[in-house]
This record gives sequence, structure tokens and C-alpha cells, in this order.
Amino acid sequence: MDDSYYKSKDLKKFGDITEFQEKLGNKFFEYYGEVFEEGALTKREKALIALAVAHTVQCPYCIDAYTTESLENGASEEQMMEAVHVSAAIRGGSSLVHGVQMMNKVKGLSM
Repeated sequence: MDDSYYKSKDLKKFGDITEFQEKLGNKFFEYYGEVFEEGALTKREKALIALAVAHTVQCPYCIDAYTTESLENGASEEQMMEAVHVSAAIRGGSSLVHGVQMMNKVKGLSM
């Protein structure tokens, strides 16, 4: 029995989000589609960015989707893992930079 909250087969249901609010769902998908078209960034670059963001926001559906998308657009395993490391560095850095807030508070209380 599969007790996982996230089921990979549910990713195929993403388009169904229009069922309860068709107008807004369609607007989202129109925007979403346009965002991932080739532009100043290639589709491969956009897929790698999306893969890194997917890891940052910890969305298993997005990780599945953008792993596939990255491969389909010519990204190598090394490039994909490097994108994941960029995500990890940003997450770690964002925690550490908030240490400045703590340090400011400590210094303010110590005066």
C-alpha cells in the first residue's frame, strides 16, 4: 500500500485545476506557458532554473516535472545537480544572513 501523500500520478492532474475555477486556471496556464517559451533564456536554462526553484520550495511534483523537462531540453546530470547545489546554497545563505538580524538584536540589547 502506498501511504505517500504525494503521488506522482497526480502530476498528470495539474491541468484539472481549472475544474473549480476555469477563468483563473486558464489565465494561469496561459501565463505559465508563455513564461516557459524560448526568450532571453533558452528552454534548457529555464528548466534548470525551475529545477533549482523546485528544490528550494520542496515541491515533489515540480522536481519530477523539471527533472524530465531539463533532460528533454538537453541538460546534463552534472548541470542538473549543480542547479540543485545552487538551491542548497541559497537556502543555507538565506538562513545565515538572517543571523545579522540576531546579531543586531544582541548588540542592541547589550548596549
